[in-house]
Amino acid sequence: MSLFTPIPPSPWTGRYQRVRPTLSYLAETEAHVYALAVAACVLLSFYPFLIVILTFCRDVLRWPAAVEAIYLALNDFLPGEVGAFIRRNIQFRGSLQVTSMVVLLITANGIFEPLEVALNRAWGVKENRSYLRNQLISLGMIFLCGGLALLSLMLTATNQAWVSQWAGQWGAIESWINVVLFKLAALPISILALFFIYWLLPNRKVEARKVAPVAIMVGLVLEALKYVQLLVWPLFGEKLRREYGVFYNSATILLWSFIVAMIILAGAHWAAQSRVSGPSPDTVS
Repeated sequence: MSLFTPIPPSPWTGRYQRVRPTLSYLAETEAHVYALAVAACVLLSFYPFLIVILTFCRDVLRWPAAVEAIYLALNDFLPGEVGAFIRRNIQFRGSLQVTSMVVLLITANGIFEPLEVALNRAWGVKENRSYLRNQLISLGMIFLCGGLALLSLMLTATNQAWVSQWAGQWGAIESWINVVLFKLAALPISILALFFIYWLLPNRKVEARKVAPVAIMVGLVLEALKYVQLLVWPLFGEKLRREYGVFYNSATILLWSFIVAMIILAGAHWAAQSRVSGPSPDTVS
């Protein structure tokens, strides 16, 4: 009989072993390059996207509640001074501009190009789509994700109109309920958009059951990130202001887009880990 009883492994050890490959992936230069490329395209397309969707709701739909829902969403994604700065600069724009729509399509297409390459690497696909096929897929993803965003805004606008009638003079309660209802509408739609990105963007057949749990997890992490931002940003934002000066708002959007892109890539890598023991990927060229 052995004099020494083996110590059973800690549950945390097994969990760390599962997470370690994804942490190692996030530390690679390649992941940072992809995330920076995505963040740069977000920076270029963010303002044109706001202009297009704002003028569409204001001038085409003529729906003031939807316009207020856009401002509510903007304050949720970029709380504080950055969101207020953007709101001041888009409130008094003119009618819908064709130039803004063209710029949006070109720059937004660029978001999905590095994302496809990154997701292909995560799933072990060595061949990317051709440039033309990538642009067509990216265009479809733009309309799909843009349609989901518009659906979220419409649900929020409808809820705001209902809450305004119900709350009456209780302004504080009305504002709080509007935020809660917005999150209840936006979070499932954000998770659905992530699911479509994980499922449709890689250049191979991906099983929906493999990416659906990851899309839910990443969506919840990104939602939690907003509250972390509220805690740490007052100090960190002041440092950015000193370092970047007039480029403070651009640096803020770029930095947070980079963090979000890294989390999305981590989710893709996590979902693709099962490929190691599975069959070779089927490339769809």
